[in-house]
Amino acid sequence: MTQNPPPSQQTPHSPRRIPNRRVLIVGNYCHDVLIQNGAVVAETLGGAASFISNVLDSSSVACDLVSKVGRDFRYEVTHSPIVAPEMETTVFEAYFDLGTDGIGHSDRVLKRVAACDPILPSDIPDSRFDFGLAVGVGGEILPETLEKMVEICDVVAVDIQALIRVFDPVDGSVKLVSLKESGFHHILHRVGFLKASSDEALFMDVEQMKQLCCVVVTNGEKGCRIYDKDDETVIPPFLAKQVDPTGAGDSFLGGLVVGLVEGLTVPDAALLGNLFGSITVEHIGQPKFDLTMLQRVKEEVQRRKKQSNLSSSHNNNNDHDEFHARLSPARFQDSPLQPKLLVNGLSCDRVLIGACEYEDS
Repeated sequence: MTQNPPPSQQTPHSPRRIPNRRVLIVGNYCHDVLIQNGAVVAETLGGAASFISNVLDSSSVACDLVSKVGRDFRYEVTHSPIVAPEMETTVFEAYFDLGTDGIGHSDRVLKRVAACDPILPSDIPDSRFDFGLAVGVGGEILPETLEKMVEICDVVAVDIQALIRVFDPVDGSVKLVSLKESGFHHILHRVGFLKASSDEALFMDVEQMKQLCCVVVTNGEKGCRIYDKDDETVIPPFLAKQVDPTGAGDSFLGGLVVGLVEGLTVPDAALLGNLFGSITVEHIGQPKFDLTMLQRVKEEVQRRKKQSNLSSSHNNNNDHDEFHARLSPARFQDSPLQPKLLVNGLSCDRVLIGACEYEDS
């Protein structure tokens, strides 16, 4: 693919340079159904693309979104999807049970009960992007689609769930396969970031993958770890009142990309991801981020960038801890918009959440 020359090398006869649009998100919208004790608790807009675009839109980061839905899609969204008139929208049912510790930890069984069409390379715009996000949840990302993304995006981040999920042909239960057997392994040396939960990381060779790209593994109350070549960095969590973990890993990835777009280092960007993930677990469905919180976070991000520019050692642990400490007060903005989910008649207790075993949908 021929790329536009940089501005300094352009002549009057050079092709007109079209500035990169910032972020491309690829993944289907879904309809999420939350079921507990045999009863439907909530029905919400789902899909990693919806949660990630919510974070980017709230953070004023421009993005394009490619998503397919069926004729039955009924949600109002900022980024219009492609409608497949002969298909139904992808539907996931999430079955929750109260954890054995009795404090609101939930185990989840996830089933795909309907699937829309996959996203084809021809569905992807012929434009250049700074960042691309391959974030399928229902098997809609094809190897050739990911190949198209790495051709048109400067950096591509992939959620491993888009690659290794398979679905029981009888009841749609979600299963995972080895990354090497997924049909995507030959492309991964061309991606910039691979995100996985600690459970999903068991299905890849982290030692091998970290030599190919930056690997981010989320790990519950321990926060997350960044693996890049021979470096390993632990990113601390934020406290959160867990209501529903659905989509929090997606919000984490959205926050990570917001940080990268803003020019933060990868560890600082991952900390921003932890923050958005921790807010998402406190909501059923799409979180509505407090405007005051967003402004304070933006100010702290700009402050952190200036601090890094002035410091010759901006990866210093003390500086990173200070960034975490300054983000924490911004994180805890009381919002009357937060819905409550009762578990056996009681609201969930406060638990420690980081870039959690955040369940993506």
